Amino acid sequence: MSKKIYVGNLPFSATDDEVRDLFSEYGTVDSVNLVTDRETGRPRGFGFVEMSSGAEEAISALHQKEMGGRSLMVNEARPRPKSPSGGGGYRSW
Repeated sequence: MSKKIYVGNLPFSATDDEVRDLFSEYGTVDSVNLVTDRETGRPRGFGFVEMSSGAEEAISALHQKEMGGRSLMVNEARPRPKSPSGGGGYRSW
């Protein structure tokens, strides 16, 4: 079973391939998803990595590791909380 990992404080120049290479040293990387701003398309400095093996080792080894002059925050991803308005990103007043 794969484990989803949150990776925060990424340099804005980080690419999917760079993050995949970094995590693949510890196990099998299934996917990398770096989050971008919806309006500008610019990186937001965080993302998610799914690993089918080696996730715990990657979390331990990479938390607080420096990448591009920034100290990474790496931990197991938590489920996204449900929106109180039922989703869609819009509020009805």
